[in-house]
Amino acid sequence: MSDSLPTPAQSALVLFSGGQDSATCLAWALERYPRVETVGFDYGQRHLVEMQARLQVRAGMATALPQWADRLGPDHVVDLTGYGRIAESALTTDRAIALDARGLPTTFVPGRNLVFLTCAAALADRRDLEVLVGGMCETDFSGYPDCRRDTIDAMASALSLGLDKPIVIATPLMTLTKADTWAVAEKIGGAPLIDLILEHSHTCYRGDRQHRHAWGYGCADCPACELRAAGHAQWMAA
Repeated sequence: MSDSLPTPAQSALVLFSGGQDSATCLAWALERYPRVETVGFDYGQRHLVEMQARLQVRAGMATALPQWADRLGPDHVVDLTGYGRIAESALTTDRAIALDARGLPTTFVPGRNLVFLTCAAALADRRDLEVLVGGMCETDFSGYPDCRRDTIDAMASALSLGLDKPIVIATPLMTLTKADTWAVAEKIGGAPLIDLILEHSHTCYRGDRQHRHAWGYGCADCPACELRAAGHAQWMAA
């Protein structure tokens, strides 16, 4: 259920936050599927600036990947602010970013990807979209258990049972490092796509759009910025 359909897929719904990973996944999907739509989630995140960033990245795809511009269809936004209040974390409230008693980062939003995938699957069912595409990655997953391969496979199985049809969840970044992700973006779209990701995608948990670095905008000391900066440095050195 997380790998294939009986016939080649013609459409996809990309879980699109506007960050580096989801921007790369959107480019990956546009390269492969004739019809692509996107969905974003407002869960009351502190870095709500990503909701604006995602629109800029989406708009820039037509310039970065003109050969597939006509494949990009509508964008959808799901209001999950009620869920965000329930699943309180350092991403939704003013709390320190640290490790909790379980050894998980306080930026972990309990069940976030499970909720996202459930909502995306419902939307895809109504929009007749065949594949869900997400940027989950267990290599650079920052301690988030809902980014693991086993979690995604279990969700695909549960959704397939619950919707009574095969649910495919494509995770092209699952086994990649952040350096690999930069390389994938370069291979798909070259300098124009890299420039789009650098200038307009947003990763920083603190929502910092004031400080520009070689790898993009951010505070440079939250876990998301550290991963992005390290990956960019490794990619540049390769």
